[in-house]
Amino acid sequence: MIDLFIQIRIIDIIDVLLVALLLFGLYRLLKGTAAISIFVGIVAIFLIWQLVNALQMELLSTILGAFVSVGFIALIIIFQPEIRRFLFTIGAKTRNGETKAFRIFRRRKTQRFTLDTETICQACKSMSDIKQGALIVITRKNTLPDIVITGVTIDAEISKPLIENIFFKNSPLHDGAMIITDNKIAAARCILPVTNNTDLPGHYGLRHRAAVGVSENNDCIVLVVSEETGNISLVKEGKITTLQPLTMKDVLNKELTIL
Repeated sequence: MIDLFIQIRIIDIIDVLLVALLLFGLYRLLKGTAAISIFVGIVAIFLIWQLVNALQMELLSTILGAFVSVGFIALIIIFQPEIRRFLFTIGAKTRNGETKAFRIFRRRKTQRFTLDTETICQACKSMSDIKQGALIVITRKNTLPDIVITGVTIDAEISKPLIENIFFKNSPLHDGAMIITDNKIAAARCILPVTNNTDLPGHYGLRHRAAVGVSENNDCIVLVVSEETGNISLVKEGKITTLQPLTMKDVLNKELTIL
């Protein structure tokens, strides 16, 4: 009768806990990035494969097994930036000597994204009045390091004159996106991915399409000031919403508190 029951050893429990901890760490590292959807999909396929093996469904098990085997090679290509960042995180240390890898697994406190929305709104309103185009990306959980490195590092406090000067048409930094992270202007003249969505209205220009592109797969909010109409738009998760100057600050604060 003993042989009819599954034998669970202490080492099996440790094995399961370590795998769960590893998956949790990877999830925390990829959370808020475009890679998280791929990661969740791969985990789901792997779990289905294990279930099919347990049920001894030979044909489906063979197909999924081949897919998983080839998938590991594809993962190295798809997740190249994330793997590089993960390996760097494991070895890097904080100022107090603590290895950063342990911070991935530590429970984080509830994150509140503070932002000088008043200054940003004032700058957008001023640029809207004179029809000065602007593209501002406000990051949340994902700081978009791969996009920041495509531009010019600013690392300055948010100010109305600085925002207006950066997007002034004769400024060398006006062509591209401004990235705001941790209530600071991190970079300007950054290159954003343009959306492949063909359903967007034809009157949306490259700024709006770039805003949709970066917001489709990243946890961020994008403000766009149209150079043609002066309209101010908020773009989140690939959706464009026109903002009214009087309610712009309230809408922006609401988007930053609902996480």
